[in-house]
Amino acid sequence: LRTFRVRPSLPAELQPLMELAVNLRWAWDRPTRELFRSADPDLWDDVGGNPVALLGRLPQARLTALMGDADFMGRMAETHSDLQRYLTRDGWSQDGDPAPRVAYFSPEFGLTHAMQTYSGGLGVLAGDHLKATSDLGIEMVGVGLLYRHGYFHQLLDADGWQQERYPDLNPFDLPLRRFEHDGAPVTVSVELEGRSVDCQIWLAQVGRVPLLLLDTDVPTNAAEDRHVTDKLYGGDVEHRLKQEIVLGIGGMRALLKAQELGTVDGPSEVFHSNEGHAGFLQLERIRRLVVEEHLTFEEAIESARAAVLFTTHTPVPAGIDVFSRELIERYFSKMAADCGVDVAQLMALGQVDADGAGGDFNMAIMGMRLSAAANGVSQLHGRVSRRMFAPLWPHVAVDEVPIASITNGVHGPTWVGREMTQLYRRWLDADWTNTRTGWERIPDVPDEAIWEARREARARMVTEVRAWLRDQALRKGENRSALGWIDDVLDPEVLTIGFARRFAEYKRGTLLARHPERLRALLSDSERPVQFVFAGKAHPRDEIGKDIIRQLVHFSADEGLRTRFVFAEDYDMKLASVLVQGADVWLNNPRRPHEASGTSGEKSVLNGGLHCSTLDGWWDEMYDGENGFAIGGVGDPAGTAQQDAADAQALFDLLHRRVVPEFYDRDDGGLPRAWIARVRHSLDTLGPQVLASRMVREYAEQFYVPLARRARRLSADDHRRARDLVTWRRRLAATWRDVAVHAVDGDEDAANMGDHRDVQVVVHLGSLRPEDVIVELLHGPVLADGGISDPQSQRLEPVGRQGEAMVYSGSFECAIAGEYGVNVRVVPSHEDLRSWVDARVVTWAQGEGPAAGDRANEIAGLGVAD
Repeated sequence: LRTFRVRPSLPAELQPLMELAVNLRWAWDRPTRELFRSADPDLWDDVGGNPVALLGRLPQARLTALMGDADFMGRMAETHSDLQRYLTRDGWSQDGDPAPRVAYFSPEFGLTHAMQTYSGGLGVLAGDHLKATSDLGIEMVGVGLLYRHGYFHQLLDADGWQQERYPDLNPFDLPLRRFEHDGAPVTVSVELEGRSVDCQIWLAQVGRVPLLLLDTDVPTNAAEDRHVTDKLYGGDVEHRLKQEIVLGIGGMRALLKAQELGTVDGPSEVFHSNEGHAGFLQLERIRRLVVEEHLTFEEAIESARAAVLFTTHTPVPAGIDVFSRELIERYFSKMAADCGVDVAQLMALGQVDADGAGGDFNMAIMGMRLSAAANGVSQLHGRVSRRMFAPLWPHVAVDEVPIASITNGVHGPTWVGREMTQLYRRWLDADWTNTRTGWERIPDVPDEAIWEARREARARMVTEVRAWLRDQALRKGENRSALGWIDDVLDPEVLTIGFARRFAEYKRGTLLARHPERLRALLSDSERPVQFVFAGKAHPRDEIGKDIIRQLVHFSADEGLRTRFVFAEDYDMKLASVLVQGADVWLNNPRRPHEASGTSGEKSVLNGGLHCSTLDGWWDEMYDGENGFAIGGVGDPAGTAQQDAADAQALFDLLHRRVVPEFYDRDDGGLPRAWIARVRHSLDTLGPQVLASRMVREYAEQFYVPLARRARRLSADDHRRARDLVTWRRRLAATWRDVAVHAVDGDEDAANMGDHRDVQVVVHLGSLRPEDVIVELLHGPVLADGGISDPQSQRLEPVGRQGEAMVYSGSFECAIAGEYGVNVRVVPSHEDLRSWVDARVVTWAQGEGPAAGDRANEIAGLGVAD
């Protein structure tokens, strides 16, 4: 079939509509969406809220009528002017030193329900990241994949089992344009098993941020290669590897091509890999440095990794992509040869043992090895990640494993409903979603204003869920005349609890069903009823997740309960918006600590909902006892069965004793004052903290700016400092075994709290220079296992020599009563190291010589307790 594109033929007077349609800012700008809806409400619904498709289907008569509609033309002009102001105004990044240009790689981007380039939380987080970056004025370009079948639509059969239907996406009907130059498509190629595979590039404009999306459905490719980008997370392990080669290597080449042709302004200085799926971008950058700038493999790694941030979202090893040696050999032999190494050396980048002794290739390990910094997505997840990846730093205490934390946030304008948006605009700053000020006025918002906004949002949710269920039933062929019961589904005045997310076993979607009679009592209480709305998909190959959905669907089919317990199928960003905006309580009950962050509850909080969750993910650090509800505690039950039983009991007790009574305890005016006070406290303490603008500012301040500064320094003057750092590392590796602490002298008699004690240390450095090391004293109260609790660290200063050894001294304060301990360690030091931990060696004060030093490294907990 020969095809060509027929562009919408808009009169000159209506051309601003096309500019509005192709910039995805409409996905979070309500006035722009309302403008398009008003052009033809029925057609807007038919095209799924996609303005590009709308403009392509508007009949000429309607276009003529719109040109004669003064109100429409006036709103179009104002909306278009507002977009231009948005694109050119100074943002947060322009207030001081601007953040560097960042390339953000992700396998999925959740920008709008009208564009199925996402599956769940990872993609929605990536979309919110781009949107907040655009709002703040940070220069960024996104890089991802365009899946020709998108993520699946969920259909539930008669028994409640999930069936998947993959939509066919036509890029020309989406807010995308094919990247072309001189009228011809621009492509890049990647090598897959010796074949050259072409990738075409699509450009989406997300406010100020360009997003490059690659796909391999190109006529010049072989049939099997055209299907590489067919489905998001589709196919087997080998298919996943091919997709990640296209994303990482092809994405890097597309980025450089866009820079070369001026589509992207200037080169990127920082590369942010959102999970390990995009990690091969680093191999491509390393290859280019070897081939084009003649660096050695080690020098190229040193220079390239300086600019990379790796964000992990996975709290369990099973969630990480792993590839066999056989696959790596088949797909990366040429890459290894180009880099001047063999496949074993390439394999070592993704293995715990850097000598490449064995094991599969782990994408997260490669991400850690080839980045200058790494972070988890909540404080708890950071701690979990440090434990999980500790084997990469075998002689470093877990607390010092170099994985930081930046807690995920959500994009306010995308997720906050019209009711709370109006409240914020009246009581906070006009730019409430991007500023840190204004939120201090939340305590001044009247109870009546908060409650009225919540009542209106709940009522709107009820109306939209009923419509969703009716459409769901009609798609299945049910008779319209038999659907009258849907008019009674949910009650706009009843306490509504929402639960919507990916259905995985650890998220425990059926925790409530462990006590079916107690659940029935909540639903059927005539005086203080509770109603639940469930939604979500399971991974197509997750049979446990599918069975959880089936159980919930069976429960919701009970005719006595179906108006109070609802499962809405085909969960997507549109339905998610409806639920988080209307639910009074957002329920989240994963097994701690398996939730890396979770963001659906943050969306509910911004809409005046109250979060009710186990102390996992972001909730573990932000719950203060009064800004929502906590299920259970932070203990460590004997097993999952005990934990599930305890948490189910705790959840029902919480609902019966606190949640339900507080919601229905009304004053003479019908207001639940205690409930509103809790909502206000939630907004006051959580509002500015759960915003994606806070998250992106932290990424810029803690990572983007310092990484770019160091990367510039290492790459300047033909990468001179990167080369020098590699030489220093080699010398360190060859001589570190000679480093030993010969003596630690100090008063060991009992001390009074507040006393100061002097310490003198004798250290043999071998052939290293004093400037190559730092000698540190760690001190603090001693734990039962012999480790030091919350150790305080201070640097000891060199004071002279003792033969061939150096003498260091210092003093410390005995600040806490009880048994007190001290230890000394020697760590590497170099002005271009980001942290001494990056050198992966340390010697503790335990005995003498290399053997004793190795023993000291094994019991590093004596110096720092986990």
